[in-house]
Order: sequence, then C-alpha cells, then structure tokens
Amino acid sequence: MYQSIECRKLVKAFRGDGVETHALKQVDLVLEGGKFISLIGPSGSGKSTLLSLIGTLDEPTSGELLHGGQSVSRLNSRQLADFRFETIGFIFQQFHLIPTLTALENIMAPLFGRKVSYDKKERSLKLLELVGLSEKANALPSQLSGGQQQRIAIARALVHEPKWLLADEPTGNLDFETGEVIFQLLQRLNQEKGCGVLFVTHDPQLANRADRKIEMRDGEIIADSQARHYA
Repeated sequence: MYQSIECRKLVKAFRGDGVETHALKQVDLVLEGGKFISLIGPSGSGKSTLLSLIGTLDEPTSGELLHGGQSVSRLNSRQLADFRFETIGFIFQQFHLIPTLTALENIMAPLFGRKVSYDKKERSLKLLELVGLSEKANALPSQLSGGQQQRIAIARALVHEPKWLLADEPTGNLDFETGEVIFQLLQRLNQEKGCGVLFVTHDPQLANRADRKIEMRDGEIIADSQARHYA
C-alpha cells in the first residue's frame, strides 16, 4: 500500500499587477510512504501551496510531481479526479462538512456517484466507530462540537482508503485538549491503517512528534530532519 511522493524542482508563481510572486522556489522533496511527516513554517512560507500541489488541487508553474514513481503532470481533469479518489484524503482546518447532511452522510459523500465493490454505508459506519462517534450518525454538523466535526472530516478522508492523508492545520481551530485528541487520532490511524500523513502545522511541539519534520520559509525548505518524538 505504501506509496512515495516525489517533488522535482516544483515552482509556483502568482502574477498580478505586473508583479510575479514565487510561493514555491525549486522545491525538491521525497516523502516516504507510510510515514507521519510534519510540515512547519510561518504564514506565507509555502506550506499550504505545497500541500495543494502534492494533492493535485493546483498545478505547479514548473517542475514535476510523482506519486509512486509515476508523473501526474499529464493527467487530464477526469484522470486527476480518479487519482485523488484512489490516492489522497484531505483534512482541512475549516472541516468543510456539508451542513444539510448527517455525520454518516458526510462520511459517505466522497463515494456518491462512485461504483465500489464494498457497502458504502457499512464502511462509513465502521469509520464512525473508529473515530468514536457511532452515536452521532444522524447528527447534523451544527449539532456537533468543533472536535467532533474534525473527527467526522477525518473519517470522510479515510472512507476511500487513501494512501496519503494531507492535513492542512487540522488542529488550528481547536482548543489545546481537542487538538491533542485529533493529533493522537491521526497518529493512531497512521500506525493502524498504514497511510502516510503529511501534517501542516504552526505548532513546533506537534511537529516534533512526527517521524520527520520539514521546515519551510519563503517558499523553500530550510530544514529536514527526523523529529524528536516527545511524549
């Protein structure tokens, strides 16, 4: 199941009012499958931009992105959608749950319109149990706390069994205790499910508890090391 990700000289430039701004500058990076990797840096350092490129939500200005040794640069929009479904699970700071759907329906949402070999509802119920919210199956997002909404979002990201979870500040809108619960849940899922996790954060204490810590500044990687695994 493990699948590596390779970034080769990725550049992302934005143009406006005659000025070109480089969000990413020639980023070279290899991410090993199955690892829990943190990505840290100040606002504007390029963390979220890099995450969007790795998840194929955006295209680089130049450079190449490979998943499992295969370039995704030449995939058309339908092929990219299929690739994301097979490979990537996204977790966002803002949860992005559909307000008119129940918790269970939100988890099932990525499977809507997809032909799969398993029972969609059964798998979603198992994930509800995995994140400790079986009793909230019929609750709407407005009836859930922030931490509960994020756990539903994590279950939704896992429903199609991705090879990578890309988490963009998933604890940023949560209090310390709830954020700790979410972080520990992601660590457990990484260990039990075997999916790689790329965890974007501003929090150095969380970043240090990953298998590997990558630090960015001004669109470049300035440090890349094995993290220290604080208890």
